[in-house]
Amino acid sequence: MSHPASTIMITTALAMKVGLAPMHFWMPPVLQGLDLTTGLIMATWQKLAPFALLIQMAPTMHPMLLTALGLLSTIVGGWGGLNQTQLRKMLAYSSIAHLGWMIIVIQFMPQLTILTLSIYIIMTSAAFLTFKLLLSTKINTLSLTWSKAPIITTTTALILLSLGGLPPLTGFMPKWLILQELTKQELPLTATILALSALLSLYFYLRLCYAMALTIAPNTNNSTTPWR
Repeated sequence: MSHPASTIMITTALAMKVGLAPMHFWMPPVLQGLDLTTGLIMATWQKLAPFALLIQMAPTMHPMLLTALGLLSTIVGGWGGLNQTQLRKMLAYSSIAHLGWMIIVIQFMPQLTILTLSIYIIMTSAAFLTFKLLLSTKINTLSLTWSKAPIITTTTALILLSLGGLPPLTGFMPKWLILQELTKQELPLTATILALSALLSLYFYLRLCYAMALTIAPNTNNSTTPWR
């Protein structure tokens, strides 16, 4: 891939394949139209082949293009999930934000990208499977989960906060390592924008945790409990 035009074209194609901004428009509506099991496969397994190509091609790719794609993805992923009420769309925007973190550091340390992708796949799989177990696809259905399955609800809250990168949970480690690597590469502005965009993602994960905690005593539950 010696010619710049061919490198830019293949980078753009792979970015569209994984759902990086600004080629992300297909991902939230498609994920929303799938059931949770198929959505899990699309949000995790589908990323492996494109990232294998991206890691191999990273040394020949344009650094500014990768940085621009990564920054835009983290901002769009955090901003787009703020006003969502559908859990699958929120997880789609979460995926876009996480991919932005991976694509920025791929040019400096591909091993860190592999670590971040592995942790992302584990946490996203856990989130999809718990939502499937709780039969939840919207935020308002989460308000009854504590009365039905308190232990699973607690686990789900920890998974979501880990996806948001809250220390000392697992999801904080790759973000911290990426910020550390960007600082070593003398890119403090990029690291600052990434850290601030992570707050947007953390906010909509906290919204989900708040919705799940609404029915914990001493709060009252005015909703109708579904037949069990």
